[in-house]
Amino acid sequence: MTIEDRNSRVVAFSGRQDEADPARIETVLGRQVPERFTRQLEERGVFQELYRSEDPIDVDPVGTTVGTPSFPRVALAVRAGDEILGSIWAAVQTPLSSDRVRALKDSAGLVALHMLRLRAGADVERRLRADLLSTILEGGVGAVDAAARLRLNDHRCVVMALSAADEQSDELAPDARTTAERHRIADAFAVHLGAVYLRSAVAVIGNVVYAVVGVRPDQTDTDLRAASVATDFLGRLGAAADIRVGVGTLAEDTSSIPLSRVNADRALRVLQKSTGRDAVALFSAVQMEALLVELGDLVRTRGDQPTGPVALLIENDRERGTHLVETLAAWLDAFGDVTVAAARVYTHPNTFRYRLRRLAEISGLDLTDPDARFSAMVQLRLLAPGAR
Repeated sequence: MTIEDRNSRVVAFSGRQDEADPARIETVLGRQVPERFTRQLEERGVFQELYRSEDPIDVDPVGTTVGTPSFPRVALAVRAGDEILGSIWAAVQTPLSSDRVRALKDSAGLVALHMLRLRAGADVERRLRADLLSTILEGGVGAVDAAARLRLNDHRCVVMALSAADEQSDELAPDARTTAERHRIADAFAVHLGAVYLRSAVAVIGNVVYAVVGVRPDQTDTDLRAASVATDFLGRLGAAADIRVGVGTLAEDTSSIPLSRVNADRALRVLQKSTGRDAVALFSAVQMEALLVELGDLVRTRGDQPTGPVALLIENDRERGTHLVETLAAWLDAFGDVTVAAARVYTHPNTFRYRLRRLAEISGLDLTDPDARFSAMVQLRLLAPGAR
């Protein structure tokens, strides 16, 4: 028998689980029902039926790999009033007797009290930890005391910011499942960091999971080590494709932690805006990309539009159906190597050279002037990204 919360995480389990089927063993070992099984139950409408019923329901075996046995289940929702706290699952080979059904229903009340106590304690601890960590990350009055309470005082620190790959920091009103998953990841990250660092603190603040780790005075390459630890965590979690982690700069003391947090956020934004990158990024490695992201924000806020030669080329392409902007972008990206640039746009080098001359004549762009080239490159990247 297992007791599970609303997100199918195992809260408690009975003995002799080795006698159950492989699906139950995998669930107990991982403290979480594997996603492939929960997906089957959701598609079959099991959870909807479970949460509507006041009595235990019978659940057919889940589909497993060929040759792997799976037993039926009896499941009962755990309630506190009208609120669903979780559920009790029993693997059975024969139907339950009426006495056992009655005993199962009677136990649900005790389980509900236990889950409420666990939730209350976890919520209080999370709020306290989040308040202390938020104080440290923001700096100012109280930061030194908060660092002492988290035992991060007198330590050099590095801040890490973790969030979903496609999630924006200004997301409003996330659903309960997303919030619970974010806290689950934060709890797992805290355990992982606790096994590596002597001092660490993790909390969900807003839509981001922040971690502050204390490092030894003699330790070098602290941000590289933090990135390695974060990469290892994502690998163990199996979420490298879904989660991104920005690693800030080294904070020599408590007063420098807010700057490390800002840089971790900037690195995280680069990862969320980019494709094809690793899941973890050091701010020191993506500083220029972070500046470009921030310039892009400024451009969108002001509504700036291309000007000068680039604007003329965009207008010419729009009116005549030419590809001069594409030609210019390929040439700039290839550092002026016509052969490489022509191959990128599937054009013969001689045709590409002709287009270069034409775009220079039409726009007045001096391709020999480094300032003109830089201006065109920035405009193409920030003001007219769709034209590339």
